[in-house]
Amino acid sequence: MKISKYILAGVIVLILIVVGINAAGIFAPASGKYDDFAKCLSASGAKMYGAYWCSHCKAQKDAFGSSWQYVTYIDCSTPDGSGQLQICKQAGVTAYPTWEFGNGTRVQGEVSFGQLGQYTNCTI
Repeated sequence: MKISKYILAGVIVLILIVVGINAAGIFAPASGKYDDFAKCLSASGAKMYGAYWCSHCKAQKDAFGSSWQYVTYIDCSTPDGSGQLQICKQAGVTAYPTWEFGNGTRVQGEVSFGQLGQYTNCTI
């Protein structure tokens, strides 16, 4: 009977710890520096076509940091890196990265945040 009291007390303490950690937001994802900007880009219709093996695409992603999760991104490469997915062929993507904006305008290559803002009216 004593052992079950200790087990019950341990479970209660564990539950209180987990509840306290969640209330403190320790497990909540940290917001990124450019979250609002990235969300605005996507809301405006901007998207980036790229490939997982593309160094310029990686640099573009890295510039956003954790805020990249809010950017609309289409990876065009086949898993083995030897071809292009049909969605990108149909979109006429010929270089990576390619940014496409809500009005249909396209820009190839890495694009600065300033340029992205000009094409989308989003502010950093």
